[in-house]
Amino acid sequence: MTYAVGIDIGGTKIAGGLVDDEGRIVREAREATPGDAAQIPEVVAQVAQQVRGDAEVAGIGIGAAGFIGADRSTVLFAPNIRWRDEPLAKRVCELTDVPVVVENDASAAAWGEFRFGAGADSDDLLLVTVGTGVGGGIVHRGQLFRGGFGIGGEIGHLRVVPDGLLCGCGRRGCLEQYGSGSALVREARLRLDEPAAGPLREAVGDEPDRLNGPLVTRLAQEGDPLCDALLADLGRWLGEGIASLAAVLDPSVVAIGGGVAEAGDHLMVPIREAFEAALPAHGHRPVADLRVATLGNDAGLVGAADLVRSEPV
Repeated sequence: MTYAVGIDIGGTKIAGGLVDDEGRIVREAREATPGDAAQIPEVVAQVAQQVRGDAEVAGIGIGAAGFIGADRSTVLFAPNIRWRDEPLAKRVCELTDVPVVVENDASAAAWGEFRFGAGADSDDLLLVTVGTGVGGGIVHRGQLFRGGFGIGGEIGHLRVVPDGLLCGCGRRGCLEQYGSGSALVREARLRLDEPAAGPLREAVGDEPDRLNGPLVTRLAQEGDPLCDALLADLGRWLGEGIASLAAVLDPSVVAIGGGVAEAGDHLMVPIREAFEAALPAHGHRPVADLRVATLGNDAGLVGAADLVRSEPV
């Protein structure tokens, strides 16, 4: 059995796991993400040591949001942590004395789903993660696709509306502004004054922060027509965006992950319908199998650990 450590750096927590070569997490730990980005490598090393114990490991794989250089070591740009050309792998390696690789978090999740989850029976996979934003990862012919500079797979910034809503990337009309959990909440708030929003208003009460994706999902699952319609609209945007990606990538499997994917058929059915309606030459080509991702929040951690073994430093 060959072990590796997987680390998932989030905005609020740093999660780690000792992962075996069948994708199973055998020991876990987590710490709060420090507000000072300069302290993150030290906390990553601490979490890695907690889960590693006295086990021999192939190395440490780190999943981080942002642009990761082709060297699999440097975080070129991370908007939430404000890293710029951060030599993250070098810093963590100096603290742990084991090989370290850094991967985009969504790409790491795609690799995890490809190896041990929704894409384990396929040679290729497009993962679409639907959370605060829209992320993605691409596996083609058994290899993780990173692009020429290491930053491929940013599918959330596919433009779907010319001169549309302003995105955090600085451009307008990105898929992320229409097909994410944040977009779902924004649209729900815009419709709170409608007569049909009674159940939603009652659930929110005088606490605006209660209006979130899980609440909309729960109400839809309980039969609320407005929340069901909100998820259907979200699914339409995602399905059309995935159809554009399929025209270029031609994946055999598309896995939908992230918190919003827990809506099940309330989201997956409209995604499939919009995907097939927007797919170029539909009826004259094979159609990708759209599936719900299976590894949940562990996908990035498991994928990052496996990449240390699959693509050693």
